[in-house]
Amino acid sequence: MRRRLIYYAILLTPLLLLVLAETNPSDVTPINWDLYHSSDDLMEQINSLVHRHPDKLSIEMIKSGNKGYNAEVNVVTYCRGGRDSDDRSNFRILLTFGQHGRELITSELAFRILSILSEEQFLPKKNGAALNSTLDKLVIKMVPIENQNGRKRVESGDLCERRNGRGVDLNRNWGVDWGKKEKDYDPSEENPGTGPFSEPETQIMRKLAISFDPHIWINVHSGMEALFMPYDHKNITPEGLPSQKMRTLLEKLNKFHCHNRCMIGNGGGSVGYLAHGTATDYIYDVVKAPMAFTFEIYGDDQTSPRDCFKMFNPVDLPNFKRVLNDWSAAFFTLFQLGPLHLDGNSSKAADKWVSIDEYLDGYLVERKNRYGKNMEVIDVGMQEIKTYFRLFLLSSVLLMFMFCSRIAKSKYSRNPIPVSVMP
Repeated sequence: MRRRLIYYAILLTPLLLLVLAETNPSDVTPINWDLYHSSDDLMEQINSLVHRHPDKLSIEMIKSGNKGYNAEVNVVTYCRGGRDSDDRSNFRILLTFGQHGRELITSELAFRILSILSEEQFLPKKNGAALNSTLDKLVIKMVPIENQNGRKRVESGDLCERRNGRGVDLNRNWGVDWGKKEKDYDPSEENPGTGPFSEPETQIMRKLAISFDPHIWINVHSGMEALFMPYDHKNITPEGLPSQKMRTLLEKLNKFHCHNRCMIGNGGGSVGYLAHGTATDYIYDVVKAPMAFTFEIYGDDQTSPRDCFKMFNPVDLPNFKRVLNDWSAAFFTLFQLGPLHLDGNSSKAADKWVSIDEYLDGYLVERKNRYGKNMEVIDVGMQEIKTYFRLFLLSSVLLMFMFCSRIAKSKYSRNPIPVSVMP
């Protein structure tokens, strides 16, 4: 018996060593806090930046919650001349970073872009006069950390977490093709939630997008180097001139700033898997942004999938600087070229159709953000208006049905069918 146990132990030793190697904490790269800010520190730095430049920057916090889960999203607005210049005649760009908790480098890029917009940092090899002329006509809204609750979990040691604070992938929680699961569906990565827009973070972003009505939307991620256009949920790109304009712009960015390394195309076809319920597809199809993109700014495909921080974020100073320098330059090129690619399409509101819920929600957020008032009472009122509107539509349909039935019955009674009498 003893000899048999020794024999089994010898057989199992290699497997045991393999398991230990796979679970060895030394194989996992920790967050380099010498390079990265914590989420609290990053927002403190951004708030200080806004405070120093009120003529260019403003910030607002939007809160939402349901079923005991609460979230907040900070939105920074860049508009020369301050908030009063934030009118509908300007070219509007909406950028969001940090939608997945583990992608810290994206929020560092947001901070770098804001620092350049405030002129506390500068871009080399840029025509300052031409750039200033472009920026005078832009309003840029930026979300530095969309998924703050998920980011907190990463900072606490769960380095592979991409979902929000209750385990939902925010980039699967939007309303276009929501809930469809591919064969390789992994709930630890792609949980879409209990329904479209079930998550407070996604609700906030939807309202922001509808109220702001951007000409260009960019959702910034890491994990690879890519410049994606719609669609994510199917392996095609939009047809016609809009698609051509998006691709042309991406090709220029790839040449000038990605050194032709970046993958270009639709997200669903280029990555090798389809993604359902994504933000970019919703912003393009429903909000009708003329240009909607997903940028992937960094990825280390040579590292172990378990070493998540290293896979999604540069861990050494040279790569950290390179990513921020290259991609901040790419964004400012986009700020210059974007309006040129969309000349003649500056007014787009007439082409936009959204549901009554989405319109009222977006309008409410715009009023709350613009005037900074507590709108909780109006929130309740708006919910009542939406309820009454639905009841009005239902009652109108029922009344129409009853009216038509009455007419048909009256017509039948005036024209009786003759009854033949049997001889």
